[in-house]
Amino acid sequence: MSYYNSKVVETGFDETIAKVTEELKKVGFGVLTEIDVTATLKKKLDVDFRKYRILGACNPPFAHKALTAEPNIGVMLPCNVVVQETEENKIQVSVINPMESMKTVQNSELDKIASDVSSKLSSVLEQL
Repeated sequence: MSYYNSKVVETGFDETIAKVTEELKKVGFGVLTEIDVTATLKKKLDVDFRKYRILGACNPPFAHKALTAEPNIGVMLPCNVVVQETEENKIQVSVINPMESMKTVQNSELDKIASDVSSKLSSVLEQL
């Protein structure tokens, strides 16, 4: 399995970010952070980079369960969602695959949580 799941969509960049945010909300996730990688690289390095945004998505009930089961799991939160423009000028949405990332933690209490989060993030991709 891959550490992420993704989908190429037919909508524009800004429209896709709005749609992803809306679909995340429908499955109980809010966007806590939004990192505009393009603007950051331009400002800090004076580098031109394709459209690339990282959305830090959080579902508070799942986050609470995960933090209760594994106190340091916060280093792996929130669930990142990437919206980026590809070399072919398409828009790709990628979501973390928590099933894979939780394998490194080796805490069986996280298995069900990761499975549930994975299912919700997959449904977001399906709706795009």
